[in-house]
Amino acid sequence: MPKLLADITHEFRRHKDQADRAIAALSDEQFFARPGAEVNPVALIVRHMAGNLRSRFRDFLTSDGEKPDRDRDNEFVLAETDTRDQLLAAWEAGWRILFETLASLKPDDFDKTITIRGESHTVRQALLRGATHVAYHTGQILYLARLLRPDSPWLTVAPGKSKGLKGGYFRKA
Repeated sequence: MPKLLADITHEFRRHKDQADRAIAALSDEQFFARPGAEVNPVALIVRHMAGNLRSRFRDFLTSDGEKPDRDRDNEFVLAETDTRDQLLAAWEAGWRILFETLASLKPDDFDKTITIRGESHTVRQALLRGATHVAYHTGQILYLARLLRPDSPWLTVAPGKSKGLKGGYFRKA
């Protein structure tokens, strides 16, 4: 299981790195821009992911992943007082909780059962569920960043640049 944990941690870090670089390329106006009436801006995706990471990975082995203090529906509402700095601080706090939890896991933890919204999961299943959720929203952030800043550098393999690619495209932090 140590190799699985290392691989999962690597994937979470890769997605965070991509999302962070996409977010950094956006102006404040673009960060809060809603490209359509029913389209979440990057700011709301950041807010939602921060809430999800905090809820799912705080007290990961000992309490339900849907914490009583989480208001998921409110994660999709921006208040006039919300600032980019506040949202990014919550984002960083959520990721910090995730990475601290991953670092604390022991090989025998992977077969333990935890709950998310009362549904049983092995630790492996919960980590894969979390990684899938992060990947989904990272893709949204990257897509919105490309839409809002088409001139920004590619954060994945740019179209037409696959041939000759060696060593991957993940930038080590």
